[in-house]
Amino acid sequence: MSAMAASVQDSSYTKQVNTDAVEKVFWKPDPIKAVWMGTLFPGLGQIYNRSYWKLPIVYGGLMGCTYAIMYTNNQYLSYKEAYRSIYYDIQHSLVSNSPDKPYIAILPDGYTIDRMGGVSAYQKRLYEWQNTTRRYRDLSIAATVIVYALTLVDAYVDAQLFDFDISPDLSLNVQPDLYYDQMQRQRSAEVRLALSF
Repeated sequence: MSAMAASVQDSSYTKQVNTDAVEKVFWKPDPIKAVWMGTLFPGLGQIYNRSYWKLPIVYGGLMGCTYAIMYTNNQYLSYKEAYRSIYYDIQHSLVSNSPDKPYIAILPDGYTIDRMGGVSAYQKRLYEWQNTTRRYRDLSIAATVIVYALTLVDAYVDAQLFDFDISPDLSLNVQPDLYYDQMQRQRSAEVRLALSF
């Protein structure tokens, strides 16, 4: 009797150990928690989902967008300052080729106001460059928001499809078949497609 109790105890102990092991091995991320973690800090949702290989993509995209924002914003501020300076100098007849003027400082090497088409043409060009760089800066900000939103969507979808089983036995069977209709006494050919997964 004691031997029987030991075997029952052993089997129940074994079952308990196996269930604990299964619970420890099988972990499924919560999609909502993954999104919240990704919202708190970019890439944290991917870390929570244990998709570490996505981190260089997430941070590379966000760093590229941040660099684009900073670069285009610096250009925009330079053109804006130059345009305001030349506008003020035209209004007060103070236009000069002094290198301390912002509109002269941003000219490429070897260029002068006359080579740019004169004062009014250069002012018009500065205005266009200012608007263009502002548009590029705004597009860079929009791209950053889109990349950030995509990281949240990726964290949610990755957590949702974490235990989705993709069988390696995915196959398509094509089978030709002859069909005989007894009512009309006609034969016909058929092709059957069977997708097994």
